[in-house]
Amino acid sequence: GITIVGSGAPSTISLNCPNGITLDANGYLFIVDQNNQRVVGSGPYGFRCIFGCISVTGSASNQFYYPRSLSFDSYGNLFIVDQYNSRIQKFIMASNSCSLSYNQPTFCSNALWYSNASTFASNSTIGSLPYGIFINGINTVYVPNRVSNTILSWPQGSNTSTSNSYSNLSNPYSLFMSMAGDIYIDNGYSYGRVDKYTFNTSNRVTVMNVNGSCYGLFIDISDNLYCSLKTLHQVVKLLLNNGTTIPTIAAGNGSAGSLSNMLNSPQGIYVDSNLNLYIADSANNRIQFVRTGQLNGVAVVGNGSSTNIILNYPTGIVLDANGYLFIVDSYNHRIVGSSSSGFRCIVGCSGGGSTASQLSFPQSMAFDSYGNIYVTDRNNSRVQQFALQTNNCSKLFLYNETL
Repeated sequence: GITIVGSGAPSTISLNCPNGITLDANGYLFIVDQNNQRVVGSGPYGFRCIFGCISVTGSASNQFYYPRSLSFDSYGNLFIVDQYNSRIQKFIMASNSCSLSYNQPTFCSNALWYSNASTFASNSTIGSLPYGIFINGINTVYVPNRVSNTILSWPQGSNTSTSNSYSNLSNPYSLFMSMAGDIYIDNGYSYGRVDKYTFNTSNRVTVMNVNGSCYGLFIDISDNLYCSLKTLHQVVKLLLNNGTTIPTIAAGNGSAGSLSNMLNSPQGIYVDSNLNLYIADSANNRIQFVRTGQLNGVAVVGNGSSTNIILNYPTGIVLDANGYLFIVDSYNHRIVGSSSSGFRCIVGCSGGGSTASQLSFPQSMAFDSYGNIYVTDRNNSRVQQFALQTNNCSKLFLYNETL
């Protein structure tokens, strides 16, 4: 036979005395990893921990004491023999959605956006110096107002925002929404935490304790919550619903620097479907790529990379459905993007300013489901919408942008 998981099978997952295995209808594996006190599973994006992910013996509802075997019922609920706790644990399937909570459009290599933007929200609505933005799958736009300490929201097609007030919220830089509609808000400036508000309620739960503001928040497909701590030169993460609010280090050793294990003022973050982390490593003028399970990164764009594009204090990073990068190149006052043809300037290509075609120290960006780009134009204190002009893959198009 051949080894398909564990020792001798690189790029899978480490196992310690596995003693139970089952397959789902798609042929993906679910394994009782006994001495690691957990259950792991595979999927289209590789292996991940499913239950018992703190890998410590115990009798709490999220822990095992030498589990042995497992089985599914017809509804996808999982039953596990928890041997030394003398019990059988049932884990109910909470969600089986293959969707994402945010938009990840598919673009052709010759996609174009109109160079002139429309102002989606002005200073009178969003306050001065906006930072974060999030657009969910039904195109509701969310922007923190750091002046009024509120979260503004616009349903699709609406020009009027709703101001959502949350108690004890101070200077929120970023936010993220889960598939369940729960909203996660940076509240690190004064209170040292990330707060979760359950969908359509004002019920607050502190989900992560932090030592500063989160300039970027992200939740990956395995329910890990990430926070970029600009002033601490680190990105930290925490598995949600895991019984702790103390995060672990995902990247950066806490000192400003440009080595592979260091960051300098990280801001925007993005985690792909393989759980790899992309970081807008602002003061290093690069995009740093950190593979899942590792702490050392490599520069994939900007300083130290092999790309032909120069970044100047990048602050935001998103990926499209094909894994191509779109970067907020803040001090160059533009958005740049990659495709099969390489990197090019997308919008803001004429230098900084306040006209419809210009940006001034932009901070973050997000796509709606139609592929339009929304940018928090920080020093112009506005949110700009750049509409997708063409996305026709059947036509040959040549461009020549100066980088």
